[in-house]
Amino acid sequence: MPKHDVAVVGIGQMKYRSKRIDVNIPEMIYEAVKNALDNAKLGPEDIDAVLIGNMDHFEGINFSELWCGIDAAPGYLKPVVKIATGGTTGSSLAISGYHNVASGIYDKVLVVGWEKLNEGGATTGIITAFDPVWERPSLAGALGPLALMASMYSAKYGITSEQAAKVTVKNRSNAANNPYAHLQMPGITIDYVMNSQVISYPLRLHDCCPQSEGACALIYANENEAKKITDNPAWFQAVETAHYYTFGTDDVMFDLPTAKIASTKAYKKANIRNPLKDLDVAEIYEPTSWSELSWTEALGFAEPGKGGNLLDEGITQMSGELPVNPSGGVLSTNPIGATALIRVAEAATQIMGQGGKRQVPDVEKALAMGFGGSLWTEIMILGNEPMR
Repeated sequence: MPKHDVAVVGIGQMKYRSKRIDVNIPEMIYEAVKNALDNAKLGPEDIDAVLIGNMDHFEGINFSELWCGIDAAPGYLKPVVKIATGGTTGSSLAISGYHNVASGIYDKVLVVGWEKLNEGGATTGIITAFDPVWERPSLAGALGPLALMASMYSAKYGITSEQAAKVTVKNRSNAANNPYAHLQMPGITIDYVMNSQVISYPLRLHDCCPQSEGACALIYANENEAKKITDNPAWFQAVETAHYYTFGTDDVMFDLPTAKIASTKAYKKANIRNPLKDLDVAEIYEPTSWSELSWTEALGFAEPGKGGNLLDEGITQMSGELPVNPSGGVLSTNPIGATALIRVAEAATQIMGQGGKRQVPDVEKALAMGFGGSLWTEIMILGNEPMR
């Protein structure tokens, strides 16, 4: 059992863009950190430790925590730890922050995820992550495996490009209500998505997430400190991680067993028996439109092959029974080192009632999902009350 309950008490985001040429990396990170401190009405002196991370090989900069954690975040003479786990960097930061406070090591921690890709080159980093003989020809870059997953999913269940396009329409429209979202496209149509350029079949341009720059910062506190800071903290009710590595088997590639395993364990901890009924909102990591269809199934929201039915029946729309990605999701904003942490930030935003135009009414439980690396998944359940 954890020694302490842990809550998000401060959230700091910014307007994510394709390029932030107006600032250097520490200046960009400082924006998110200051916004989180202001949101919690805390000062730098109130933070006990800093956890910071990005896809550091993308920018080509080693030991970024040595200067980002001091110049941009309040890490001077404090513990500063860097975490980098691929696409799950943000959720690994989130979970590490939870354990640092739940264990009693620190009372309050600052968690920061960031990315500034125009400083380096993402493709070079990704193509060296796979086996150079067996995998690199088909998995060079992120879109290769994602296209394979979409093709396998389509072949097994007869999923169509039109069903996938509906996900893009939903998420890009949701993003129009999110002041931080990179791609805000109100009124986008299914035909517009389906007529966009083919990138890697069956993925088209608007089936894919963008490349964004920006930072996200969260402040965690234990139960004693959280009650002093805010009247409506977002409490962690469960955190789970499942790692896997494989290539070439049908079910593994798109059914995402790591999502099934991690979510099942998290649901048990958070007393969730029927996720479609018991959750009020979900922020999932969908790098493609096809991914959201498949991974809502992996998370237990629908039967295999029936993820599209959720959308057709309005269940995952903003006014539906379980809104999925009211922020616009990864399809609208993707600063890789921060992307999964944004899922946690948005889940906490919904719990704390700070969502503005993207706020879902009466949110009591929210799911946040991180995805990346070699098909691994991290799940976090937040609620308006601690579990104990």
